[in-house]
Amino acid sequence: MKRKITPINHERVLKEGDFVVSKTDTKGRITYCNEIFLELSGYQEKELLGAQHNIIRHPDMPRGVFYFLWQTIAQGNECFAYVKNMAKDGSYYWVFANVTPDFDERGQINGYFSVRRRPKKEAVALMTDIYAAMLAEEKRVGTKDAINASLGLLTSKLDELNTSYEEFILSL
Repeated sequence: MKRKITPINHERVLKEGDFVVSKTDTKGRITYCNEIFLELSGYQEKELLGAQHNIIRHPDMPRGVFYFLWQTIAQGNECFAYVKNMAKDGSYYWVFANVTPDFDERGQINGYFSVRRRPKKEAVALMTDIYAAMLAEEKRVGTKDAINASLGLLTSKLDELNTSYEEFILSL
């Protein structure tokens, strides 16, 4: 059973040059995490190994973002995203994530690698606003239509900017 954590308004900041690394199986269960991940998240390795990666999901993150990420990597593509995570004590930390599929010798996906680094402050400010709008849209339409509604909002924003998701994220 997942422990209920109350978010607090305290930011943990990844040091410049540090990388948060984890690996999951195809179901999103953590199979590896580096020391920086442990330090930043506040969890012990035994608490994370075998746990769903969403153990660190912050409630400020729209469901549509993770749906998009999982769809992208399940198709064998890498995905870049700005993500607000929640530590065990309820504090938060932002990362710029690169998630890539891990292929076996037959070319089948057998898991995923995620390498996260310190994000640019300007990018976090912009993504905070976009994610707040996506989350508000998810709440407005309700659980059943939440993902489609928030992804629709994101798509509209990208269309306004005449850019793709990847071009937009990598330009920040």
